[in-house]
Amino acid sequence: MQYLRWLLLPFSLVYGLVVIIRNWFYDAGLFKSRKFDLPVICVGNLEVGGAGKSPMTEYLVRLFKKDYKLATLSRGYGRETKGFITATATATATQIGDEPSQFKHKFADVTVAVCEDRVAGIEQLKADHNLIILDDAFQHRAVKAGLNVLLFDYNHLQKPKFVLPAGNLREPLSGRWRADIMVVTKCPVGLTEQQMAKSYEQISPLNWQPLFFTSIVYQPLQDLAGKPVDMVIDADTTVFLLTGIANSKPLVEYIGQSTTNIIHHNYPDHHQFTLKNIAKLAGEFSACKSQKKLLITTEKDAQRLGVQELLPALAQLPILVQPIGVNFLNNGQQQFDTLLLKYVRKHTKHN
Repeated sequence: MQYLRWLLLPFSLVYGLVVIIRNWFYDAGLFKSRKFDLPVICVGNLEVGGAGKSPMTEYLVRLFKKDYKLATLSRGYGRETKGFITATATATATQIGDEPSQFKHKFADVTVAVCEDRVAGIEQLKADHNLIILDDAFQHRAVKAGLNVLLFDYNHLQKPKFVLPAGNLREPLSGRWRADIMVVTKCPVGLTEQQMAKSYEQISPLNWQPLFFTSIVYQPLQDLAGKPVDMVIDADTTVFLLTGIANSKPLVEYIGQSTTNIIHHNYPDHHQFTLKNIAKLAGEFSACKSQKKLLITTEKDAQRLGVQELLPALAQLPILVQPIGVNFLNNGQQQFDTLLLKYVRKHTKHN
C-alpha cells in the first residue's frame, strides 16, 4: 500500500507547493494572523494522526489549572455540530468531538470549548480566561499563538517525509521552524544517547528551539465512569481490545508485555462505533472460553461509546479504560515546565 501511495507523489508536489505559498502569505503578512493579549499555547504536530497531542494538552492543563483561569479550545473533529460550543458536564463526542469530551470528562472545573474558527473561539473566551490552550492548531495560521509546542512521534521519524497524499505530513517539514518548543513523543523508556542524537539529526532544530523527549505512561485501568479498578493482566488473561485511534501499536505492545492473548477490534481514527461493531465485540467476548478475560478501550474511544443508542448494549459488557500520561526523559520535565511557566507569567495580565 505504501508503494502505491508513491504514485500520488505528483499530487503531493502540488499540495506541498500550495501549503508553502499559503505559509509564505501568512509570514509576509498578506494573510492576516491574529495575535491576542493573553497567553495562547498551541499544541500541534506536522503529521496526520496522533503524535500524543491529547496527553500533552492534559499535561499542560494539570500544570496551569490551579493558578490560572484557563480554557482548552479545539476544532471538535468528528462532531455533528457547528460553531462555538462550551462543553457541559453531559456533552457527548457527537456534540463536541472525542478529544474535547475526554478533556471535560477529566477536568470538570476547566472550560472546554470547540470552534472551527479559532480566532472567533478565542474572542468568545478571552474575557473570562487568562490562558488559552489550543489543541491541534499548528496549521491554523489565522491565530498567531504566543507559544507553539510541536510534537513528533518517535516511531515516525525515520519514515519518508512526504506531504499528503503520498505521505502523512500536513505541511512540509520546514514548518517545524515556526515551533518554539519541540517534543519527541512515544519514545522507548530506555532511550539511548545514540537514539537521541539520531533524533536531533532527523529533526535538526534551530539553536533556540529546545527539544525534549517523552514516553507514554500507562496508568491503572478505570471503569467507564473514571474510577480506578483493581485488575491485573497476566499470561492467562485474554484481552479484547477496542480501538479507533490513529496509532494503537504502542498500546498493543504494552498489553503484549503481560499477555499474548489479544483480540484486537481495530477501527480507523475517530471511528463512530455502531451497534453492529458492539454486537460483534459482545458476541466474541461471550464465546470466549477463557476463565480470565477483559475488555479494554482507550480514553478517546470511550467518549465515542457514550452514544445513547449504544448504552443498552454496552451496559452488558465489562469495558475498562486504559488512561495514558506523559513522562519526560533525561530529567527534562523541570526545564520544560519552567519554559512554559515563564512564558505564561510574562504574558498574563492577572497573575
